[in-house]
Amino acid sequence: MREQYPRIHLSHRRFGAGCAGNVRDVSTAGLRQARLDAEVVIPVKWCGGPGEVYRIDEMGRYLAALRHAVRHVTVVDGSPAGERRRHEEAWGAYARILAPEAWPAAAARATNGKVVGAVTGIRAARHELVVLADDDVRHTPDSLATMIRALADADLVRPVNVYDAWPWQARWDGARSLVNVAIATDWPGTFAVRRSTVLACGGWSAEVLFENLELWRTVQALGGRAVALDGVTVSRRAPTPSMFWSQRVRQAYDDLAQPQRLVVELAILPALGAVARARPRALALVLGAAVAVAHRGRCRVGTDRVPPSVPLWAPVWVLERGVCVWIALGSRLKGGMRYGGRRFRVAAHSAGWLTRRLDPDGQRRRTGPYGRARQDGHARTTHIPAPGESDPCPNPCMDLRPVGTEGPRPHRTHGRLEQVARPVLRPRKERR
Repeated sequence: MREQYPRIHLSHRRFGAGCAGNVRDVSTAGLRQARLDAEVVIPVKWCGGPGEVYRIDEMGRYLAALRHAVRHVTVVDGSPAGERRRHEEAWGAYARILAPEAWPAAAARATNGKVVGAVTGIRAARHELVVLADDDVRHTPDSLATMIRALADADLVRPVNVYDAWPWQARWDGARSLVNVAIATDWPGTFAVRRSTVLACGGWSAEVLFENLELWRTVQALGGRAVALDGVTVSRRAPTPSMFWSQRVRQAYDDLAQPQRLVVELAILPALGAVARARPRALALVLGAAVAVAHRGRCRVGTDRVPPSVPLWAPVWVLERGVCVWIALGSRLKGGMRYGGRRFRVAAHSAGWLTRRLDPDGQRRRTGPYGRARQDGHARTTHIPAPGESDPCPNPCMDLRPVGTEGPRPHRTHGRLEQVARPVLRPRKERR
């Protein structure tokens, strides 16, 4: 008799007006035939509230789909104890549920819980290839396969996120994404990364607000190859209105880590005011230019993935950013941005700051979130554990063991980091 598999739902990319998105039935029989040799890690921190039952049920269906697409799935759940028990009951059949664990170097100052959850999942991963994804990202087997294939010659890979439904708040924020894609890059909520690379880097700082940029710069600072897949789109859930409004100033604060962009955005309101006073009719041309830039981003992402009305929201976002960036700068002068009940002073460390603390010659003392390295006359070596193997201390730059399990630190040889499978991080002069 033909084996019967339950039918589950995966997000489809048709346009929709509601936050729930459009879904299509997918038989798990088709996903079970060739599971990818990789692991998906999803940091989660939910505190209940309206619609929580639907969210848990929808995430359960998504995890069931992932379980048939990849070998293993891990959810690092930082939710309160009661909520975590509900999640274990609903998701335990499809994913391993772990609690986040801070490492000693970051325990006292780890303000970014998402980084702590992501590093916890990577440390515990059973595979070398890991896909990190926010809880609102919805991968398909194709997107997972494309990102994992890209890791064959890379250490870190990023795609482009596109909303799976388009209520007004998604169109507003979607215009921001399109402008970013057109002029630079839009930072997604998902990455594919080599586990050994993260361990060799010693993780990344848990004291910053812009954790995606921090991860990217950390891998590059140690010589890793980071690849942007602008032609690969991954769906994500549209934010609720309350979540959307809470993100306005926070996203503007991220630009403090990008000085050139910050200068341009600080000039938006003065420039628009000057144009409005000198030639009021020219103001329409300036705002129309924002629509043209967003339209270019839509063409790069794919016109089949984004409704044609989304670029029309670009002038609204430009005005919003012109206001919020000044509020973000004021927050910085007051000591940092308050977000999630904590205050973040640094948006992301600069590439130069990270390079100095991940010095390939090993002559500088590591400070800040990376702890301290041993300085002696012996050769420095790093043991990069195999997936699933416990790592007593993967890197002298940052001890990733749980608090209370400290011990002697290993030595490290900088330049080429050796491992059994392949040298993950190579000197730049050897790159083709």
